Amino acid sequence: MPSKWTDPRIPPARDCVLRELLERWASEQPERVFAHFEDGSEWTFAQTLDAARRAAAGLRRLGVAPGDNVMSWLPNGPDALRVWFGANYLGAVYVPINLAYRGRILAHVIANAQARVIVAHAELAGRLGEVDLASLSDLVVIGGDSLAQVPRLRCHAASQLQAESLPADWAAPTIEPWDDQTIVYTSGTTGPSKGVRSSYLHLYSASADPFPYLDDSDRYLVALPLFHVGGTVAVYSMLIRGGSVGIVGGFQLGDFWQAVRRSGSTFTVLLGSMATLLAKAPASDSDRAHTLRHALMIPLSEDAAAFKARFGCDIYTLFNMTEVSSPLVSEVQPAVLGSCGRPRPGVEVRIVDANDCEVEPGSSGELIVRTDRPWAMNHGYYRDPEATVRAWRNGWFHTGDAFRVDAEGNYHFVDRMKDAIRRRGENISSFEVEAEVHAFAGVQEAAAVAVPSEFGEDEVLVAVVAKAGAVLDPRELIEHLVPRMPHFMVPRYVRIVDALPKTATQKVQKHLLRADGIAEGTWDREAAGIRLSGQKIR
Repeated sequence: MPSKWTDPRIPPARDCVLRELLERWASEQPERVFAHFEDGSEWTFAQTLDAARRAAAGLRRLGVAPGDNVMSWLPNGPDALRVWFGANYLGAVYVPINLAYRGRILAHVIANAQARVIVAHAELAGRLGEVDLASLSDLVVIGGDSLAQVPRLRCHAASQLQAESLPADWAAPTIEPWDDQTIVYTSGTTGPSKGVRSSYLHLYSASADPFPYLDDSDRYLVALPLFHVGGTVAVYSMLIRGGSVGIVGGFQLGDFWQAVRRSGSTFTVLLGSMATLLAKAPASDSDRAHTLRHALMIPLSEDAAAFKARFGCDIYTLFNMTEVSSPLVSEVQPAVLGSCGRPRPGVEVRIVDANDCEVEPGSSGELIVRTDRPWAMNHGYYRDPEATVRAWRNGWFHTGDAFRVDAEGNYHFVDRMKDAIRRRGENISSFEVEAEVHAFAGVQEAAAVAVPSEFGEDEVLVAVVAKAGAVLDPRELIEHLVPRMPHFMVPRYVRIVDALPKTATQKVQKHLLRADGIAEGTWDREAAGIRLSGQKIR
C-alpha cells in the first residue's frame, strides 16, 4: 500500500500541523525567538511550546477534547497566541471572534460555534451576560483586576491556562492535515456571519505557497487581528519556516514605523487604506530608517515603484479571502496599478457569468477558484450547508468578487459582487472610482457606494475624508474627476466626513455608508448645476 505522503501536492504532517511544528522548532532551535510582543517581552520556541502545553492542559481540565471548538475573544498579544496554540496542540479547533461583537451578532456566532469554553478579555466578558449563551458553560477571564462573573457560566482565572503542563504520559491524539484547525467568522455585511472551516492544510497553503521570498530570517509584523485570516496567516507563515513574528495591537499611522523598528520586523501586510495613509504622510528623513525589507500592499492602491523609492522596501500584492489561499500573486514591484497579480502554481481560476460560463477577456464576472492540492482551501461553512453548497457549486469555490483579466494576463479586482454599482446601464467599479478620488490633492481617504436614483438603478456617492489642514471643495473634486473617468462613473453625491467606518482590519464598512444614504450635508452636483454628457460639463 503506498504511503499517504506519496502525493507531492501534500506536505508531510510535520510541515503543516501546529503541534508537530512547535515540537520540531523547540527541539531544533529552542533558544531562538519566535514572538516579540508590543511590551518588549519575547517567547523563544521552547517557551512557546511550554505555553501551548500549559494552555492545552488547562483546556483539558475544563473538559475540552480533540475536535471540540474553543472560542477566543482576545486582543493581539501573548494570551491570544496561548489560547490558539493550546487549543490546536490538544487537537481542538481554534475559534477566534471579533472584538467588536456584541448583541445579536455575538449571540449568532456563539450559537453557531456550539463551543462549551470561551476565553475572553475582562473588558469584553460582560457582554456575555446580555446574550443567549447557547452551549457555553465555562469562561476563562484574561486581564482585569478581579475575576469577572457572568451569570450561567463557570468563571475561571487566567491561571487556568498557565499553571500545570500536560503530564509526561499524556497520549497525544493523532492530528491529520485535513482536520479542522480553525473556524474564522467572516464579516457578515449582508447577512449573518459565516464560520469558515479551515484545515491545517488550508492554513499551510495560505501561509507557505504565496510567499516564496520569505525565509527563517524574516520577522513578520502582525498588525492585523488574530481573529482575522490576515493575523492567523501571518503567524503561521513564520511558524512553518522557523522564523519569527512581531505582534502589535493594530495599525497606528503615527506609530507604524516605530513599531517596525522596535520589533525588528522585515515584512508586513498593508491592508485596505494602510498603504495610502503611509504614502500620504509627510516625507521624513527617517523614511528609510527601519528594518522592513518587503511588504504586501492589498489592494495595490499606490505606485509600487514610488513606494519602494521612498521607503526602500520591495512591494508585492495578492488576492486572498478567508475561504481561499491567495490564488493570485504578483511579481515584485508590480507595475499595473490595481492588479492583484496572476494565478500562482497549483491554482486554477476562471471569471464567469451567473451560469458559471467563462466571460470574454476584459469583461467583468465572478472569480471562481480551485486548487491541485487537496484541502488547500476551506471545506465549507460551519453548520451552514446551504451556504456551503452555494459557494462550492460545480466543483469550484465562488468568491463573490467581480474580476476582469487584461490582455497581459493580470487579474483586476472590480468590486464585491454585492458592492457593484449600476448606473444608466453601465457597471461601475467602486474601487476604480476611489482610485481617482484618492488622487485629488486634499483627499486622505474615500469610499464610493451606490445610492438609489429617482430613475431606477443607482447613483454614485463618494464619502471623503480630508487631509489634516485641507479644506475640500466638492466642486473642485468633481472638476478633477471629469477628465479622468467616464462620465457615468463621476459621482453625483459627495459627502465629506471626519472618518470612514471601518472594521478592525481597516476595511471600510460600506453597508453603513449605504444605510446612511444621502444624509444631511451631502453635496449634489446636479443640484449645483453640474450635469454630465460624455466628458463635458454642461
